Amino acid sequence: MTEPEAGAREREVLKARRDSLERLRAAGVEPFAFDFAVTHATSDVRERHSTLDPATETEDEVSVAGRVVLARRFGKLVFFTVRDRSGDLQLFSDEGSMDAASFALLDEVDLGDLVGARGRVMTTKKGELSVRVQRLTMLSKALRPLPEKWHGLKDPDLQQRYRYLQLATDLDSRHVVEARAKTLRAFRRVLDERGFVEVETPVLHPTAGGAIARPFVTHHRALDVDLYLRIALELYLKRLLVGGLERVYEIGRNFRNEGIDRDHNPEFTMLEAYQAYGDYETMMDLGKALVCGAAEEVRGSLRFTYQGRELDLSGEWQKVTVLGSVSDATGEEVTLDRADLGAVAERHGIEVQPTWGPGKIVLELFEELVEGDLWGPVFVCDFPREVSPLARPHRTSSGVVEHYDLVIAGMELIPGYSELSDPDEQRRSFEIQAEAREKGEEETHPLDEDFLQALEHGMPPAGGLGLGVDRLLMILADVPSIRDVIVFPHHRPRTDDPGPR
Repeated sequence: MTEPEAGAREREVLKARRDSLERLRAAGVEPFAFDFAVTHATSDVRERHSTLDPATETEDEVSVAGRVVLARRFGKLVFFTVRDRSGDLQLFSDEGSMDAASFALLDEVDLGDLVGARGRVMTTKKGELSVRVQRLTMLSKALRPLPEKWHGLKDPDLQQRYRYLQLATDLDSRHVVEARAKTLRAFRRVLDERGFVEVETPVLHPTAGGAIARPFVTHHRALDVDLYLRIALELYLKRLLVGGLERVYEIGRNFRNEGIDRDHNPEFTMLEAYQAYGDYETMMDLGKALVCGAAEEVRGSLRFTYQGRELDLSGEWQKVTVLGSVSDATGEEVTLDRADLGAVAERHGIEVQPTWGPGKIVLELFEELVEGDLWGPVFVCDFPREVSPLARPHRTSSGVVEHYDLVIAGMELIPGYSELSDPDEQRRSFEIQAEAREKGEEETHPLDEDFLQALEHGMPPAGGLGLGVDRLLMILADVPSIRDVIVFPHHRPRTDDPGPR
């Protein structure tokens, strides 16, 4: 079908839907109901009557509701398949069982309409579990048809742009939404059992701190100040440690004005947790408990496949260091005091920027040569201080901090720290970042005087972690892109988008 033919066909279908709407109103039928008393989900009906023999009538009366996704008409016999949140169920409609108004309504039901039905459970001669409809109610008239002959969107880009249509037409696509809910329940259970308190902190920040990222900027008219959508939860949660809340966590949205790729989206969900009197080893234990708890909840096991490759979360998890893993990957010892680090990076295809210090060069080497090949789970420990300004200097190794990244399937899932509680040391770390900014490095951590003042009142020694919820969901839901687990991901606008068909 040519584009003009498709356009003409679409206009014809839309007009037919509008005509049906007007006929309903002319007949005194409200096309958009206020409510409907549902007594059973479709899954309830299937479970209670799973053993019915073919051609069986029951006295069990139910009221179900859902979207019409299939229709078959044989004279005065009409079969609809309706879909609710739990699945599909057939409606069996015949003139002898229905009141006159309900039978007349059958002619105006289109695919995609939402209907409610009251009737008795039965099976057809072929054994299809059904509801013999006594009364049919129009709940919402669909003025646009579902796409692609009601079989759902096939194009991945359209699936993401019109997620509501994918969810309506493809039951399997709903498993990602369910996996997110199960994951968050598992997180809360693990943290609640360990005495953590869930809190909420501001989304609008006067200083874009807690991570090294480019923020989104907005303006508060009443206060006449610029504010930033938060790039991390960290600094306000640490203020709560100062206030005596010794174990706190938050699950919330972060916003970073960055590119979009397989495992990055400008808006994403993070879990951050902080525990007084712990350190990064404590946070390794907590991080493992969170990941394993979610895996058990969603996958039912600690051993499963991700994108066709086995992943085993059971047993001890490997630990490596940044410098050690980069040395192994390059085949030569890499240290922060090597004068030729730039040359080492360039030999491995990394273009070194003039603003980069040795820690940044080492980090680039790690991300280019190591991270993507770590299937894991692997705790990558002891990052250069230059690239981790909020972590505590390592207690035995100079130049690095007590910071780990948990890497699974080549993705960083959790950074965890021994938190920096010395306000003077924290100021020096911020000053290192300020020097990098003066040299032209844009993504640096700003000096936050209000946070430093809070630290000067005394923050207990603590461990903290941040867990990328969406990245973990990619693994648990077995999908290749972060865009598959974010219900409404961001898109570049398309001026040529004809809409779903």
